[in-house]
Amino acid sequence: MEMVMDAFVNTKSLKILKDPRQGDHVVAGDDAKNEREPLKPSTATVGDIHVADPRMTCRHVNVFYGEKRAIRDVSIDIGRNEVLAMIGPSGCGKSTFLRCLNRMNDTIDGCRVTGTITLDGQDIYDPALDVVLLRAQVGMVFQKPNPFPKSIYDNVAYGPKIHGLAQSREELDEIVETSLRKAGLWEEVKDRLHQSGTSLSGGQQQRLCIARAIAVNPEVILMDEPCSALDPIATGRIEDLMHELRAQYSIVIVTHSMQQAARVSQRTAFFHMGDLIEVGPTDRIFTRPRHKLTEDYITGRFG
Repeated sequence: MEMVMDAFVNTKSLKILKDPRQGDHVVAGDDAKNEREPLKPSTATVGDIHVADPRMTCRHVNVFYGEKRAIRDVSIDIGRNEVLAMIGPSGCGKSTFLRCLNRMNDTIDGCRVTGTITLDGQDIYDPALDVVLLRAQVGMVFQKPNPFPKSIYDNVAYGPKIHGLAQSREELDEIVETSLRKAGLWEEVKDRLHQSGTSLSGGQQQRLCIARAIAVNPEVILMDEPCSALDPIATGRIEDLMHELRAQYSIVIVTHSMQQAARVSQRTAFFHMGDLIEVGPTDRIFTRPRHKLTEDYITGRFG
């Protein structure tokens, strides 16, 4: 809960950085303790990592847990108004990479990230950047719904209040209603806004968490297996919601369901043992994969 509540601070916008810093970014731990033997080179990614108008760019990203390298030299763009699905077997690094995009790995002792990740051209690992504000700009929806122990209204209003996004109660009411409407939840909760958010069903709680994330005007929404704890009906609601939200946001989803990736995404990235093996349009990845590992995974030979 502390990690989630940390996503809101009283700051209005990301600082503009004229010269994004290149090179290593230490997330946690001491550089002197992270000397290591030469590491096996990464596998070259098949497919085009670039998009015409990227919202985020990731170049040569590595993630270390102590001496172990969990992500190896990953480069990929995240486009505007698209859903990018990240698939791969358990332990392949897709969730670890997702957490790099809003620096959630900062909270893990001994974790170190190298490479460059930018949001609208700004280096998100620059020391001058407000990390908590970044996590509002790049919101996260977790695997298990985690509403605050507050009312439905206060769950959504909390971020705008802290950020000073509303100058009056009427403006705050409008933000809450708009966010709940975007999350497809307004009609279900409009008569019980002052009930606890934890009183909602699992699918409703997940949509409440999405409403909470979009209430602070993010640019990117990260979703880490958002439907894994939900029934098929609730899953369908979340998937429909993703189609609607991508008109305004960039969405990156980690999913173990290849069927879900095929339904909701425009581009798909396949990870295996810390490498980004292949990336491309979703329909091509699932019908004409170019890498043998990708083909073996989507045809069920492993995973």
